[in-house]
Amino acid sequence: MLSAKSLFQEILDNDESFALFCSIAASGESQGGWENARIAALVPDTQRDLAPKITRHGADEDKHGRIFNALLKKRGLEPVPVPPETDYTMLLERNGIGLAHDKLKRDEPLTVQDIVTYLAHSRVTEQRASEQMQLLRKHFADHPDLGRAVKMISNDEDNHLAYCHEELLRFAYAGHGRAIRRTLRECALAEIRVYRDVSLAVMAHMGRILGWPKPKAALLAAGIHAVYLYERLGGRRRMVSLRMPERRDALGGPATPEPEAA
Repeated sequence: MLSAKSLFQEILDNDESFALFCSIAASGESQGGWENARIAALVPDTQRDLAPKITRHGADEDKHGRIFNALLKKRGLEPVPVPPETDYTMLLERNGIGLAHDKLKRDEPLTVQDIVTYLAHSRVTEQRASEQMQLLRKHFADHPDLGRAVKMISNDEDNHLAYCHEELLRFAYAGHGRAIRRTLRECALAEIRVYRDVSLAVMAHMGRILGWPKPKAALLAAGIHAVYLYERLGGRRRMVSLRMPERRDALGGPATPEPEAA
């Protein structure tokens, strides 16, 4: 039976596919850590209270990258090059989503609108990250090698999502509601397209590594296209709605260290 658990178990059991999975994940998290660190350094004076939370966000992302690399090391594996077509974070930037790296590399303060754009982009991508980690947590929370790492990263992603909701609502109450709605919609439409393309690319690489027969590969591709269609027709609404989270001030403290087991 083809299921999310059986699919990931296949990837986990093979050294080459596991190395690719962890390398893709580590690369994306590390890039997110750099982006948040730059944004924290460039926050406008009127929003300096946000800087420690953005710094914490970036520290969490860096930590996740180290965790994935530690999982590789524990298994005696080295990181592998990340195929460009599987680089989710880079492809989002190329599609004009979030703050351009050229802007972040300059030492010029960001604007309030830049911060709204960053938070809207994060709200959409953290929704995806939270859901993916909840899926892994559901199936692998008790795994002897992955369990502690999966639970820690999942908790962090939930915190990041809560933080985005709370801060975007604060900006909405301050009069930025129209810009937030527009930016969320643009980000969500681009994200679901990039997520589809990256998912297809990742599954193609995994299929070659694991020797999947054509019917299985075709079924997986059809499932990815079905998810995209669902999200294009309205499923993306979960990415653009805002509500006050149960976890308030979720990034108000220091980052937690990665689990020693990883």
